[in-house]
Amino acid sequence: MTTVTVLHPGSMGAAIAAQTVGARRVLWVSAGRSAATAQRAKDAGLTACASLEEALGASDVVLSICPPHAAEDVATHVARHAFTGLYIDANAISPQRMKRIASEIRPAPVVLDGAIFGPPPSAERSCRLYVAGDGQAVEVMHNLFKDSAVEVRSAGERVGSASALKASFAGFQKAARTLAGVSHALADAHGVADLLTEEARSMPSQILSDPEYLPSVAARAWRWGPEMQEVADTLREAGLPTEMAEAAASVMARWEKNKDQYALPLADVLAHLRQGF
Repeated sequence: MTTVTVLHPGSMGAAIAAQTVGARRVLWVSAGRSAATAQRAKDAGLTACASLEEALGASDVVLSICPPHAAEDVATHVARHAFTGLYIDANAISPQRMKRIASEIRPAPVVLDGAIFGPPPSAERSCRLYVAGDGQAVEVMHNLFKDSAVEVRSAGERVGSASALKASFAGFQKAARTLAGVSHALADAHGVADLLTEEARSMPSQILSDPEYLPSVAARAWRWGPEMQEVADTLREAGLPTEMAEAAASVMARWEKNKDQYALPLADVLAHLRQGF
């Protein structure tokens, strides 16, 4: 049985902490935290510590779940206290930042790269926690969340892999939802919002889960790119942001060499998107 410190119990952090069924105690640091954070920690059954030093001195595992911009500051504060246990960064950060954190906080603690998929876990819903790094440390995580609403999955031994998975998924998921907002705003500006919604119902819903269709996208990018510039002009006229349409056109320009090559292997199609290919 291990003792865990959660930094810091926001809505996701508190929910994850409440699922650590393999822990003897789960701690949090109350200094400087809001009343709302304190209430979340209380509801999750966490034990308050007055200082980070006190919490780290009693802990085997530190779980960092915080806003992405604060991830390095949290790691730096832990490193200053010479923590020697297992440090899991489960924040939505880039692989580069994750590797930087790992190099800054080592050699004392073992570092795992983590990525959370799904809603805050509860009795009614679950989430996945992908972890990448040392195999024994990954096993600790499996034991910590065994038979809970947090399903621990391995993303390999390379630190940065879990963060890359998160960035790959979030880049689509969140951009797609943002783009939907822009599309509906444009349709609304022209009085065709209901027609847009109706037409959208005929769209395929498994865009991200079926990459085999991407060669057909690359083969048509030579004409889709200019179409996206027309979309950008339409958005501009309506007073809406044009950057996403312009970015799509820029990406499609990298596929111009694939004109009408519908049978191109997927690996080649993906490679052509990489800078300097």
